[in-house]
Amino acid sequence: MTSRFSPSLFRRAAGALALCGAALFAGTAQAEGTISIAQQFGIGYLILDVVKDQHLIEKYGKQEGLDIKVDWRTISGATGMNEALLAGSLDVVSAGVPPMLTVWDRTWGHQNVKAIASLGSMPNYLLTNNPNIHTLKDFTNKDRIAVPAAGVGFQSRTLQIETARVFGDKDYARFDDISVSLPHPDAAVALIAGHSVIDAHYSSPPFQYQELEHPDVHKVLSSYDTLGGPATFNVLYTTQKFHDENPKTYRAFYEALTEAARIINADKNAAAATYIRVEHSSLPLPFVEKIVNDPEITFTVSPQRSFVYASELYRLGVLKHKAASWKDYFFPEAYATPGS
Repeated sequence: MTSRFSPSLFRRAAGALALCGAALFAGTAQAEGTISIAQQFGIGYLILDVVKDQHLIEKYGKQEGLDIKVDWRTISGATGMNEALLAGSLDVVSAGVPPMLTVWDRTWGHQNVKAIASLGSMPNYLLTNNPNIHTLKDFTNKDRIAVPAAGVGFQSRTLQIETARVFGDKDYARFDDISVSLPHPDAAVALIAGHSVIDAHYSSPPFQYQELEHPDVHKVLSSYDTLGGPATFNVLYTTQKFHDENPKTYRAFYEALTEAARIINADKNAAAATYIRVEHSSLPLPFVEKIVNDPEITFTVSPQRSFVYASELYRLGVLKHKAASWKDYFFPEAYATPGS
């Protein structure tokens, strides 16, 4: 079967990483009328791609009487996102629910980081090219699992919750030692090539679908298995300071997100074309359309099953503060729609 991976695609990804590394802490977050936003790789950020493509922040900014200047950046992994947010070099960052909860927990009573909105619900798959691995119990110390942010990212935290259920709470981090931080594009290439020490990848769309096209790769676990059904993958989050001191910019951003979700759901095939255009992807349009139309995937700003992470990570001792509901770690604008 012909691979859908393009070397030029990954050179661009590497270039983006290099640029973001150089610019990550250049300057500081700005005041009302400007916003700096960072996203990662993959279809999990389609809502942001539509916002960018349709200039929706600028559109709603004008309704607020602002000519908003938007600074878009790309960063791989939650660690860099959180560091940039807390350093004040970014206004809004995006990552999985667990990294957001970690920084919410650590900034409690100080910077008070909270979520703005969900970017949608989609499963992440733990994949392997090792024919001997079919369950978590089959992994050994010789295996290596690629994740964007080892030990702390969405994939690692989801794996920890599942590991606790299989091996007991005290052993929830047993796979941290064999986890390797690697951007999704690089991890996918390594898994498909089969020549590296990486023999497993806790992946995400579109990469997991590309990997599963190869006969040597199979699925071990879905994040939906761990969470009990459809659940939010990525969220956007910011500090209390940015939320409170930039009400017009914040409202414009939130309205832009909600319209982007409506645009996607009104015409998913058009949204797939937007993804290819904005991300400069070499993926075939029918392939991306298939992913965007996958019934397991929902593009919504409303959080789903995020509280599973809050309760499980508190129980495991990862979080020090206990949330009473999802509303404890989301800003009030999100309350307008049902969440969990």
